[in-house]
Amino acid sequence: MKENMLDVLMYLFQNGMDDDMDPDHEMIQTGLMAAGFPSHQIQQAFEWLDHLVDHQPALPPVSAHACRIYVAQELDKLDVECRGFLLLLEQSGILAPETRELVIDRVMALETDEIDLRQLKWIILMVLFNQPGQEDACAWLEDLVFDDAPGGCLH
Repeated sequence: MKENMLDVLMYLFQNGMDDDMDPDHEMIQTGLMAAGFPSHQIQQAFEWLDHLVDHQPALPPVSAHACRIYVAQELDKLDVECRGFLLLLEQSGILAPETRELVIDRVMALETDEIDLRQLKWIILMVLFNQPGQEDACAWLEDLVFDDAPGGCLH
């Protein structure tokens, strides 16, 4: 099975990111390597998560009536179904415009040509999980993600 950084992130989330303890990177890396993930993808996943937690982009205030226009690189990576799902979540109040931008930032940081809807749901879940005050939205999306997961397990 060809693994990528998103597979590492999804595996991490399924297998312990929700624990209250904060294990060190070495212990996590050892577990991920034992699960069969290459070390360079593990390192990329750590960097992706660190950026999510520590370096959230400062965004200007966004009007509730604004319309998001996607640039060509975003259109290439996010198909119509993914963009529609982001819009649905925003219109439903699950994603604030600032959170949507953080999701798009994290999508664009992935080293993959395009993202499918299942992968986008995982990315949104990881972003919401790391946002204070988003517990209800995170729980709703978690149910949606795990209901869609084939067999409930990635590895």
